[in-house]
Amino acid sequence: MFGRWLRNRGTTGAPRGNALAGLEMPRNAGVLSCRVLDPVDEAVQQAEFVVTDSAGRKVLGGETDPYGNILATVPAGEYRLAVTAEGFTPFHGAAVVVEGGHAGLGDVTLQISAPPQLPRPGEWEVEPMHSQIGFTARHIGLARIHGRFNNFAGAVRIGERMEDSAMHVVIDAASIDTNVQMRDDHLRSSDFLDVGRYPTMEFYSDRFVHRGGTRWNVTGALTLHGVSRTVTLDTQYLGLGSGLEGETRAACRATTELHREDFTLTWQTMLARGIAAVGSSISIDLDIQIVPKAGTFPPSGQGR
Repeated sequence: MFGRWLRNRGTTGAPRGNALAGLEMPRNAGVLSCRVLDPVDEAVQQAEFVVTDSAGRKVLGGETDPYGNILATVPAGEYRLAVTAEGFTPFHGAAVVVEGGHAGLGDVTLQISAPPQLPRPGEWEVEPMHSQIGFTARHIGLARIHGRFNNFAGAVRIGERMEDSAMHVVIDAASIDTNVQMRDDHLRSSDFLDVGRYPTMEFYSDRFVHRGGTRWNVTGALTLHGVSRTVTLDTQYLGLGSGLEGETRAACRATTELHREDFTLTWQTMLARGIAAVGSSISIDLDIQIVPKAGTFPPSGQGR
């Protein structure tokens, strides 16, 4: 959590007269620290930080602790510290760490960032040329297999309140693509997706929940292999933009995890030592762009 904790690796003493007194650190190393606060002086927990050296190379990274602290031992030298947290503008600072010294940046106050503009209420549709529905599965307990679905369509109704929005996505199961023909044919067979009986997968949302900043939970029913289960998409809204022809676009990124057994996708082959050929959990990654449905909005204006 703190990066590299002070460890008993050398003979150089830690700074005196503070909480680090009496601790030892590696030779040629020093301590870099700060406390990350919000504008009302509350600790920002799980803010992400990255420390880079004078050449721009990442030295370490991590998250602030429950008190907003960052504490790390690094070789003596010049460093840049970047701190980011959902809903806040990033912080960038510099520090010089000397051998046996403590470079304390003190209290770092993050400023609240303006949230991205939301899409206009009305009818939108997924733009498949600039969207992707991908997945990752574990193979033989070691490697990861990546794939995607090439054919899909979706409609999004943006409500007057974003929380009242809804979406419907249909995926062509036969369009599964892992870049290996034999494997894709097996995935389409009755051992897995059984596309002859279940040609499509569908997702109907039933609620949008704002988690703060740009984060949303989109919860709904996923129907796969003839079975419907409730799933939640951990979604980051990326904002509005304009395409090459001046069209309005909104974008988001979303992830979730599915368990094959929940959808009766139970085919399995066990390898030596009881290792499964195909993992039970499937990670789903979506990069989605939506555009206004044709004829829905006048050309002027992008968002609310």
